[in-house]
Amino acid sequence: MLQDYPQFDVVGEADTGIRFLTLLEQLGPPDIVLMDINMPQMNGIEATTNALKQYPHLPVLILSMLGEEDYYNELVGIGVKGFLLKDADPDELVKGIERILEGGHYFSQELLMGILQGKQKRAQQHEQLHLTRREKEVLTYLCQGKTNAEIADALFVSQRTIDRHKSNLFIKSGCNNSVALALFAIRYQLVNLPE
Repeated sequence: MLQDYPQFDVVGEADTGIRFLTLLEQLGPPDIVLMDINMPQMNGIEATTNALKQYPHLPVLILSMLGEEDYYNELVGIGVKGFLLKDADPDELVKGIERILEGGHYFSQELLMGILQGKQKRAQQHEQLHLTRREKEVLTYLCQGKTNAEIADALFVSQRTIDRHKSNLFIKSGCNNSVALALFAIRYQLVNLPE
């Protein structure tokens, strides 16, 4: 895409994170790096982290796909300057590169809308997840690492009752095991765990 723009000169290409770091060492830091998240051997997050340790001011623009939102906070935290969808048109790519080279940041509007819609969808799912008081108690104990027997003792009920509550929690959350359920509860702040 960049070959049609005379103001840009591609000085290197790498198909793995390891190859990228090798090129970076051989060629020195370029004006900007376009980085993919999903690469073999070493992914873009690890490669970017390593590159920014060596060159803290290296501008990195992540080429991303909708659905990779989980990585964004981590990448912004390590110093990435922007995100752009992989299927963005050439003009948007140029706009993003130029904004970052001017010292700014660039985040694709489509990508931001996707993140916002994903958050709204998760919030709606969370709002629709109606847990009984007893299910919340069972979930809290699960997140504390308690066994079914320990939960039954703490709540003065049978283990069969705890199994029934857990089955309901699996159905409501879409999780299929206790670990996934605990992570789900923590992610959506369904429980208040002691410090």
